[in-house]
Amino acid sequence: MIFVKQNTPYDGVTTYTAKERNAYLFGIIGQNMIYQIIGAGLQYYFESVIFLPALAVGAIMAGARVWDAFNDPMMGTLVDRTRTKWGKCRPWLLYCPLPLFFITVLCFTNFGFYTGANANHALIIAWAAVTYVLWGMCYTVGDIPLWGITAVMTRNDEHRNKLLSLARALAGLGGTVTLILIQPVSIAVGNALKGSAFAGLADDLAFKQGQRYGFLLVAAGFALIGCALFQLAGVFTRERIKGSNKKNSIVENFKLMWSNRPFRQILISGILSSPKQVVMIVAMTLVNFYYANNDPAKIFKYYAILGIGLFAGQTLMMILVPGVVKKIEKKTFYNWSNFLSAIPFAMIFVCYLLADGPNGTHNVDTPLFLSIYALMFTLAGASLGAGTVLQSLMIADCIDYEEYRSGLRPDGVFFSGQSFITKLSTGIAALMSSLGYFFVHFEKENREAMLAYMNSGGVARENPQFEPFMMIMFFLVSIPPAVGCILSALPTLHYALPDSEHKRMLAELNEKRQAESEAE
Repeated sequence: MIFVKQNTPYDGVTTYTAKERNAYLFGIIGQNMIYQIIGAGLQYYFESVIFLPALAVGAIMAGARVWDAFNDPMMGTLVDRTRTKWGKCRPWLLYCPLPLFFITVLCFTNFGFYTGANANHALIIAWAAVTYVLWGMCYTVGDIPLWGITAVMTRNDEHRNKLLSLARALAGLGGTVTLILIQPVSIAVGNALKGSAFAGLADDLAFKQGQRYGFLLVAAGFALIGCALFQLAGVFTRERIKGSNKKNSIVENFKLMWSNRPFRQILISGILSSPKQVVMIVAMTLVNFYYANNDPAKIFKYYAILGIGLFAGQTLMMILVPGVVKKIEKKTFYNWSNFLSAIPFAMIFVCYLLADGPNGTHNVDTPLFLSIYALMFTLAGASLGAGTVLQSLMIADCIDYEEYRSGLRPDGVFFSGQSFITKLSTGIAALMSSLGYFFVHFEKENREAMLAYMNSGGVARENPQFEPFMMIMFFLVSIPPAVGCILSALPTLHYALPDSEHKRMLAELNEKRQAESEAE
């Protein structure tokens, strides 16, 4: 595990111990494995394994995120109103992982409504919608206290920043490992099942059934590992900052979130950044259909070339952020990282048009083109990493600001804003990708035709019939994220909580906390 030198020792009284920190970080890895199973794996499963209509997928995911607009602050309110001997966050972390495991698996069981070669599409779509909404609600029960507990594990601002930075980096690790492995492993398991468990069926039906069960089995395996790791955060962490005596209602908390100007700016910025998430949603489809030709070994290869760059840039920047913010104002770092990141995102589509588009040679295996793409994804990943960590640090600062101005410490409610941003962004991005696919008719019949063409030995990217589908995938991982980068910086150009003011307020708060602790 990662150890970081601290200026204040791990005393176990005012700040977390090394054991607590490591258990928390393992929990973050596990929780984000679960998130990526659903966030990326489920959409690919819906669109390319059970072939739900693109607009239905977009509607399901966007609709669920609208519900989260109300669900997340409600959960944040419950966390802040919780009073137990374990604190306000830990009880939720202790009991959430097991139900989350079962609901995650249920999301991949809707192909049970297939009977032979026929399918009850209405029931499949209904089951997909119900299980996805239930999953989002259960995930929220664990997600908000998991991030909220970082604000009460330590009284030290530097320790909190480092913990959040490491948490964001390792969350990316858990998500990236899942993103890289779940699709090719599921396809490989599905191919094995096609030749064994379903060998007596017609080739096309055996392939489809193999892929369906492959995704179910692999999702269950990843979910089991992820939830086991997630459980560690609840068992081994401790809370050191007591909640305020006042307990706000849900309506009061909605007003509180909006009245806190710096938090309001971050919330709006996060929503406007939603198009950035399209790259994560479309990545699986792009790698498989454009590069790998439905070959699990090639999926690994191109994830290594393109995906590792995105992950490496993201992780490196996440680790560097706490050191950088000692020298550069958070809002300055946040705004410039967003503005500059629009360039590498936009260049991804430009490179496609120049080298691999309708008039290109499709030589995607040449070192030059792969190096350019890898560089663009690495730079884009660095910007995503910076923005992700800075968002968490700035939300934590807003909690201190609210405690200073009103005496209320809304850890759960404000970190519910982070959860809301993440899930709403995913929903909006899913809707955008679904609309893009719909406009070029990249749906059931064409996806099945492309898969059949690849399984017969054809190279899909070299077939003019499939060119519109290739172009829309490159467009989606490039242009919407570039636009999202620019939009996300606009609300925080005049950010209302300078670092100098936050440090002054935090010093006064810590003096007050120490006096209260000595008086007890």
